[in-house]
Amino acid sequence: MESGPEGITQASGDAETSTQPQGDDYSGIWLSRYEFYSSSRDETFEAKHHVLVVHRGDRLTVESLPDAATNPGSRLQLALTVDRNIVTGSWVEDTSADGYYQGAKYHGAIQMLVEPTGRRMSGKWVGFGKDFDVNTGPWELRKLDGSTAKASIERYSTPPE
Repeated sequence: MESGPEGITQASGDAETSTQPQGDDYSGIWLSRYEFYSSSRDETFEAKHHVLVVHRGDRLTVESLPDAATNPGSRLQLALTVDRNIVTGSWVEDTSADGYYQGAKYHGAIQMLVEPTGRRMSGKWVGFGKDFDVNTGPWELRKLDGSTAKASIERYSTPPE
């Protein structure tokens, strides 16, 4: 992650035409937490990742840090758009090859509201399950550190508690 996530583009527009409130910068290290129901185990589970958020214009790129998931080997990516306090986009998770889902890839949509402090986003995800059904559940991001420096990335490259 030395060079950061790839594929980030700078949004055009000046401060007067931007839909993002001036002064809000969501870049940093965040704790991602979501819940999902496992039909094969008939139980609800929680997944957590430490993620790097890069904020450019009205775009947020979110990527899990190395070795920073409660399910070791799981990799999470989100591509989000910010419109005032509404965050909308898509998510992709590549599950651990050694885990319960044996490297399966899941993806879907997400929409969250940003709290006035700018330090928490919460909402819902939606995605397809393995039994041709549509699943949904809560998803939350909590800001842990406003830095995107290498030292911060290394500090949070551990599984969340």
